[in-house]
Amino acid sequence: MSESEIKNQKSKMPLDIYDELHNLLGALQGDGVSYALCGGLAVAVYGIVRATEDIDLLIEEASLGKVRAVAEGLGFRFGPKPLVFKRGRIKIYRLVKIAGEDLLKLDLLLVTPSTQLAWDSRRTMRTELGRLQVVSPAGLIHLKSLRRSGQDEDDIRKLKELPDET
Repeated sequence: MSESEIKNQKSKMPLDIYDELHNLLGALQGDGVSYALCGGLAVAVYGIVRATEDIDLLIEEASLGKVRAVAEGLGFRFGPKPLVFKRGRIKIYRLVKIAGEDLLKLDLLLVTPSTQLAWDSRRTMRTELGRLQVVSPAGLIHLKSLRRSGQDEDDIRKLKELPDET
């Protein structure tokens, strides 16, 4: 099989969210970029397992260029304009990676005055993927309170049930 045939076969393989997360965070850590895992994967770090189809990272705006370069190097495509919510208090850059018929979203939530509490609450956790920076349960509750979807409400309830927020 030629190199181009191998690349073509790899591009048709389904995306694995955990492999993609491992590669992304390993590259960010290797470049010394600060981040905090948030969203459904962060909730899972605390033992609350639920379906999720995207990777959510909280990052400082000053790191956006580095994170973009890392993500693009891993095959993600960068949307040039942020999604803006809550009258500019929430800014998210959405990237996507496509392999065959699979699509994986990477949402980069910028640290703003509205999300600062979550950023300040981040902690290093040991996981199956190694040591990760993760928003604390209290920080996740804060972020999820900003949106309050049905899934967010369910996550908030479960996060509040955690013993000692660990």
